[in-house]
Amino acid sequence: MQLIPPNWPLRHHSRRIRCRPHDWHVQIIGQGPDVLLLHGAGASAHSFHPLVPELPGYRLIIPDLPGQGFTRAGGMHRLGLDAMADDLVTLCADQDWRPVAIIGHSAGAAVALRMAEVLPISPHGVIGINAALGPFDGFAGWLFPKLAKAMSASPFVAAIVTRMASKRKQVESLLKGTGSQLSGEGVALYQRLVTDPRHIEGTLGMMAQWQLEPLVERLAQIMVPCLLIASDKDRAVPARVSRDAAKVLGRARYHEIAGYGHLVHEEAPERVAEAILPFLATTRGNLSLVREPG
Repeated sequence: MQLIPPNWPLRHHSRRIRCRPHDWHVQIIGQGPDVLLLHGAGASAHSFHPLVPELPGYRLIIPDLPGQGFTRAGGMHRLGLDAMADDLVTLCADQDWRPVAIIGHSAGAAVALRMAEVLPISPHGVIGINAALGPFDGFAGWLFPKLAKAMSASPFVAAIVTRMASKRKQVESLLKGTGSQLSGEGVALYQRLVTDPRHIEGTLGMMAQWQLEPLVERLAQIMVPCLLIASDKDRAVPARVSRDAAKVLGRARYHEIAGYGHLVHEEAPERVAEAILPFLATTRGNLSLVREPG
């Protein structure tokens, strides 16, 4: 079992949940209607900690995705989009969580939309923050998944990537490449993640198994109300991806925030909350029957 550092954000809200096939790390904060928050590839639940104080009146349920952060994957073949969504649905049923809304960042937004399709009771809304709802363009779209698949097949690659990427300057460069400027503390948290070979293995496995096209082809059939928030300085997932997806989805609104990058929810959580809260207000009603202890 991976140990959670004592200074990890919101650590006192962390809990371990064994729900097959994974050993989950989940943070649960607050009381009220359940809202599930899903981070993007290569991140963890910590990515939402600046946003948490901006969303009062809800029980925020924030898991580390399988194989990433401090969630131990029970099977490396369960890291693709559909499998991940199915396992999260199983976790919600096991814990009697009833999310009225799902907030997903980047790839987490795709997982959120897939969950909306397969949950027994669909959420009242899905919110995507810089949602990764489009493939890489051109040659990169062919190369990157194949490269990740090849890398994830070797037991030595994660250790090599960890050594290469764990220096602070390299982590800063990777984050700046998304168009975001994080604080020193924010950089240090990502540096902690990339020094963990298991986290790298989980991220590579997710990339290798990621098949987005079937979901993209069904966007017009997804009728859950959606809010897609994009930031104009995002270099990882350009704002046009969310803008185009909002035109295709059955019931979607588009909101753009100027001046920030891919990690806008960490850079400007108050700006993101200004867009989210009015939308969440329409989802109120399905109160969870299970409250956080204490």
